[in-house]
Amino acid sequence: MALEDLFKVVKDRLKDEKKPEKKAESVEIPKNLLFKCPRCNTVVYREEFEKNKQVCMACNYHARISHRDRLEMTIDKGSFREFDAGMTSLNPIDFPEYEEKLAALKEKCGMNEAIVTGLCRIRGYEAVIGIMDSNFMMASMGSVVGEKITRAFEYATEHKLPVIMFTASGGARMQEGIVSLMQMAKTSGAVARHGEAGQLYITVMTDPTTGGVTASFASLGDVIIAEPKVLIGFAGRRVIQDTIRQQLPDDFQSAEFLLENGFVDMIVERKKMRSTLSKLMMMHNYKKTEEQLPGKDG
Repeated sequence: MALEDLFKVVKDRLKDEKKPEKKAESVEIPKNLLFKCPRCNTVVYREEFEKNKQVCMACNYHARISHRDRLEMTIDKGSFREFDAGMTSLNPIDFPEYEEKLAALKEKCGMNEAIVTGLCRIRGYEAVIGIMDSNFMMASMGSVVGEKITRAFEYATEHKLPVIMFTASGGARMQEGIVSLMQMAKTSGAVARHGEAGQLYITVMTDPTTGGVTASFASLGDVIIAEPKVLIGFAGRRVIQDTIRQQLPDDFQSAEFLLENGFVDMIVERKKMRSTLSKLMMMHNYKKTEEQLPGKDG
């Protein structure tokens, strides 16, 4: 190679090195593509997580789900008839901006209150069901939540049906003050009358079940079921430690801790919930029905 050609090659290379690098094309990442487990911090594709009934594949934590997802996983298709769908809360103690907050949540969650109740079938067994949805004000128990639960139990008592309550709550609703606390006694009374009539009440505690809900109807089931690794308790861990001045166990207020100490009867995985509920109703001598339930499909 001639000396001039060599200089030309070097010059061309230097020119190439000075050229600005091409910017990488921006890639738009879809929202909600991934799910991060709040218990073990494992990250998985949300599609895989949802196929697994929204249960963490690494640690078996059962994540919080909406009332719609719960209904779809639990009841026979097309068998749901909702009770008191139009019932909505007022503002009994004139709490500032409470009405605005309720209106925003109604639009966001597609429900009028933090619980859905109604009549359904589970593998052919007719039952009254209630599902609390933590997306709506952390499923706190206000006047309407308490009233809907009470009416559901009264319907079940009158028609001699079992009741299944999926609980998930932060407790009583502070925006309704003493009115919310009164719901503890009201719902407990309805549960007692249902039990005196000889009917079955099954509680399914999901994440989290705390406060006044735990201290009332959630803990009064004839059979108390919990999903794995969920939080169940009354007061917060730090409040209890400061009160009794003792260090609490690491698994305190977990479903497994409560099972070990006799506060929960069994822990049931989500994929086995339908079969477990139907077997419990069969064992308590309820009969399957093939008749169409009244009302529109839910």
